[in-house]
Amino acid sequence: MHTSSSITNEQQASAAFSAQAPEFDELYGKDKIVQYKRDRVHAHTLSLLPAHANILELNAGTGEDAIFFARAGHTVHATDISEGMQQQLKAKVEQAGLSEKISTELCSFTSLENLAYKGPYDCIFSNFAGLNCTNEMEKILLSFDTLLKPGGAVVMVVLPSFCLWETLLVFKGKFKTAFRRFFSSKGRKAKVNGIPFMCWYHSPKKLVHLMKNKYALTGLEGLCTIVPPSYIEHFAEKYPKLFAYLVQKENKFKASWPWKYIGDYYIISFRKK
Repeated sequence: MHTSSSITNEQQASAAFSAQAPEFDELYGKDKIVQYKRDRVHAHTLSLLPAHANILELNAGTGEDAIFFARAGHTVHATDISEGMQQQLKAKVEQAGLSEKISTELCSFTSLENLAYKGPYDCIFSNFAGLNCTNEMEKILLSFDTLLKPGGAVVMVVLPSFCLWETLLVFKGKFKTAFRRFFSSKGRKAKVNGIPFMCWYHSPKKLVHLMKNKYALTGLEGLCTIVPPSYIEHFAEKYPKLFAYLVQKENKFKASWPWKYIGDYYIISFRKK
């Protein structure tokens, strides 16, 4: 059952991202650090997929990932709670000529029991912190069981409760940003296009605990641990040699302690037993 507060937060998040949808690709599509993040997520996910996989994507946004996987030979059912994001996605899919490879559905990841197409899927995929917009992770992860094939993969990109780069902003006097993930068990307010909603930070340990009975952990990588987060704008353009050096180092240490735990995000993947 949804609580009234969780429904309200989903509605607020939907409104916020619908408002941002028309400018989303313009804001983030050409950013070199965002592209680095996508490349990392794509490589991690592709390593777990069979040929011609059937993918359920949660919080699909404007469809950048769905289009990538479709062009790689897979089929994607791209879902999102945001009507604005779904409109952008549908337009991009049609323009790319991928309507036979990508289907869409307006659906919250907290209501997957209502999906029109229940698979079963080879992979359930959620990128760039969509799952941080809910505190119902246990309910969501339990709902994967009936949607995923035996041996199927789950790949999630999540904001942890500690980020090294973010904490270092204290030295610039940005105390609110530096400590916003601390003491966040009850959620923290976020805002997109002036519309507020709640955000929760989920640790890898928490997700492993929730998944341990039916899933085996297959991978955990820090993302933007050594490479700075994309909100440090134009870093890659201003310091191209330094950026290339940091990319090299992060790619080397991404799955090592402590780097896998202290990034802006982490990529975590499981295999259904």
